[in-house]
Amino acid sequence: MTISGEEQGGAGRDGPLWWERRRGAVLDVGLAAVSAVECAVEGVPFAREAGVPVAVGVLFGLLVGSTLVLRRRWPIAVVLVGIAVSPAAMGFLLGVVGLYTLAACEVPRRITATLASLSLAATFVVMYVRTSGDQGASRSLVIVLSVFVAVALTVPPVLLGLYIGARRRLMESLQERADSLERELSLLADRAEERAEWARTEERTRIAREMHDVVAHRVSLMVVHAAALEAVAAKDPARAAKNAALVGDMGRQALTELREMLGVLRAAESPKRAPAVVPVAALVGGLEDGPGPSLGELEALVGQSRAAGMVVELDVRGAGAGYPAEVEQTAYRVVQEALTNCHKHAPGARVVVRLAHREGEVAMQVENGPCGADVVQPGLPSGGNGLVGMRERVLGLGGVFVSGPTDEGGFKVSAVLPGGARQV
Repeated sequence: MTISGEEQGGAGRDGPLWWERRRGAVLDVGLAAVSAVECAVEGVPFAREAGVPVAVGVLFGLLVGSTLVLRRRWPIAVVLVGIAVSPAAMGFLLGVVGLYTLAACEVPRRITATLASLSLAATFVVMYVRTSGDQGASRSLVIVLSVFVAVALTVPPVLLGLYIGARRRLMESLQERADSLERELSLLADRAEERAEWARTEERTRIAREMHDVVAHRVSLMVVHAAALEAVAAKDPARAAKNAALVGDMGRQALTELREMLGVLRAAESPKRAPAVVPVAALVGGLEDGPGPSLGELEALVGQSRAAGMVVELDVRGAGAGYPAEVEQTAYRVVQEALTNCHKHAPGARVVVRLAHREGEVAMQVENGPCGADVVQPGLPSGGNGLVGMRERVLGLGGVFVSGPTDEGGFKVSAVLPGGARQV
């Protein structure tokens, strides 16, 4: 089956038999009826010339003209029928419509050219034979007239069919490209939504990690100081007052840092509907009030733990090389979280904080000894996310993180960060 250009453009197939649409079937049946009537009328002189009954000629004409109803299914056969009956001087509509349908169909161009040439030659011969016997007509005039009629009945329908077929194929190609583009856009939108969801999840994880690192250390120190305050409240009022002041300072610092972090989150929900993902640099950095923590603040961090009664030794080797902000902040958070864990799980133990500035990298280690048997545990809650958060921070910059118990019964946390930030 060969489909012509007139069948295209419908939203779906709703026609009978081989027709794609009902209006195509109606059109073909109407054309076939007109062609049958034409061929039946032309069959009368053909019957007289052939010496057969008129009824036979009329019936033959009806049969020939009716073949036009098959033009969409078998256009080659319809054109061949038109060429075959051209000597009988019938089927002009059949020939014209058949050539148009053939040129518009998806058939090889060599077949179209061959059949169009045969039709042109047959029409020329028939016209030449029928007009050459006229009295007073010159040979040249007969040839010119025959050529004109042959070209008029063959070339225009073929050219129109080629144009319609090319236009239909172009529209199909554009439609396919539009559908393909729509599918690609839909796929890109789905992937963008997946990436956005992944980014939101990742950012929520980072925010939770940052809040854990910022707040947990302060709260842990507050609990330690509160426990010491409870122990010495009656025996040493001066020390109790000092511990109470430290608890107040720690609480205010924790509230300040929490307020800064929440301020960043609120900024992401401005009336302009900024993206819901908060840049991690804003959280890891100084939030609203300046740069974030750096390695230069380790002495103050260790001093806070010392003020809480922990024996902490700080050993710094080498000179800092001006690391990127994310490297210094990550190193600071690793030491901070390790000291927090010492307050939680090893109260009274001796802690050593080592920091080494090497060529192209910075290394840190926090190691605590065994906890004394007579030391009262502060009862600090643990979410189990401290080591996980430290590892994620270090690996996110392309560093190395190792943690585990020591042979002496203590615990050690070690990390090495590249001097230049390298996201992985």
